[in-house]
Amino acid sequence: MVDFKIHKAISTARTYTGTPYRYGGTTKRGMDCSGLLCVSYQSAGLQLPRTSDAQSKMGRQVRLGELKPGDLVFFAAKKGRRKITHVGMVTVIKNSKDIQFIHSSSKLGVVENNLLSSYYKSIFVKARRPF
Repeated sequence: MVDFKIHKAISTARTYTGTPYRYGGTTKRGMDCSGLLCVSYQSAGLQLPRTSDAQSKMGRQVRLGELKPGDLVFFAAKKGRRKITHVGMVTVIKNSKDIQFIHSSSKLGVVENNLLSSYYKSIFVKARRPF
């Protein structure tokens, strides 16, 4: 049952691809990172807190090698920082060097990127399995 709900959350998140970033946004007119995950999980009947910081305290922590689709990945504003400022959701694990996640980027809007790219890997803080 959880796998079906995770698939639903991912497919809902992908319907927002290209939606511009808007702080506090939760619609196709504009979406922020934590809002994207709230709306996506809500479509699957699962509730997440509204902020990335609060989301970072849900469920259990997982290591990069344990990631599964639906896990949440958290980031800091700059390399070396630990304060959570951004969140995304793992969508596909292609191989050990390509883990895709969907998020609302302040510059690009809702997009999927490789978590293990040099930029995202440098600001990655932790991952959690919320359900």
